[in-house]
Amino acid sequence: MTHFRTPRTRSKAAAAALLACAILPPAAHAQTAAYPAKPIQLVAQQPPGSGSDAMTRVWADCAARELGQAVVVQNKPGANGILAVNFLKGQPADGYTLMSIGMSQMTITPYVYRQRPYDPLADFDGVAVLGTSPLVLAVPAGSGIARLQELDRLARATPGGVNFGSPGKGSPAHLLTSALLDKMGAPGTHVPFVGEGAGLTALMGQQIQAMTLVMGTAAAQVKAGKLTALAVFGAQRSPLLPDVPTIAEALPAAADLARPSWIAVVARAGTPPELLGRLNAATEKCRGDAQYKSRFEAMNVSLTGSTPREVRTWTERDAAVWRPLIDKLGLATE
Repeated sequence: MTHFRTPRTRSKAAAAALLACAILPPAAHAQTAAYPAKPIQLVAQQPPGSGSDAMTRVWADCAARELGQAVVVQNKPGANGILAVNFLKGQPADGYTLMSIGMSQMTITPYVYRQRPYDPLADFDGVAVLGTSPLVLAVPAGSGIARLQELDRLARATPGGVNFGSPGKGSPAHLLTSALLDKMGAPGTHVPFVGEGAGLTALMGQQIQAMTLVMGTAAAQVKAGKLTALAVFGAQRSPLLPDVPTIAEALPAAADLARPSWIAVVARAGTPPELLGRLNAATEKCRGDAQYKSRFEAMNVSLTGSTPREVRTWTERDAAVWRPLIDKLGLATE
């Protein structure tokens, strides 16, 4: 139904807007009008060359064009994002230091420690969820393993089970692979790396036997003949790897693990809502930019629109799934 505004309702809306502006202090008006008046620092919590870093830089390039200021990426990898989080928490809440952050750091990492290193709902204000990407379980191409059942047999026949890598403790790769092995009843040993790139190198060198990777990373190496993909952690097969089964097809009991990863941009808690809105509006403009879309599509990232508030909604939704699983698998440590 279309709603038409009468002159009277338009006057009320205008009056309300004027009142809202009058309530804000002059300094807030000046800050919003001028923002951004200098370059913005965007913290990447994974090292250069990683999938997360690549997505961060695509957003930075487009946001800089839309905002009219440079967006400078600073890589601060380590402890699966905790070092970057601590850096962000030490900066002013003025919109000039932002962070690209994954589903892992928002919904898993804080809960794999008995003493939480940070609280994503209390420490961050959302800017936008940028997009989602499926994850893929892969093994080295020369391992002789082509199906999930063969990995299961290897795990049972190997003392200590299979050694599986991840970009860090508490990453989606860590949790998904642990949960999958648990559902298969197969043993395994987690080997954390500082970023996906280091784990990928170890996987292709057969220093570890399996690893869950983002689709963009996995597909390139599968097509190059260096990796074999066993299953996609998604509800549907990927057009990049159409012959690879979904996790539900490979193991029906693991259908609930079909959860894509996602990446968002956040600011330190307490950042003025007007600035978050400005950043979100720039992100929405980027979503309609052909070059921006093609660069994300090349990494098999499906773009999504969101408001700043919806970053919190996504966080709450996924944490409600991962926290009980972390408890069930006993993954929380000191």
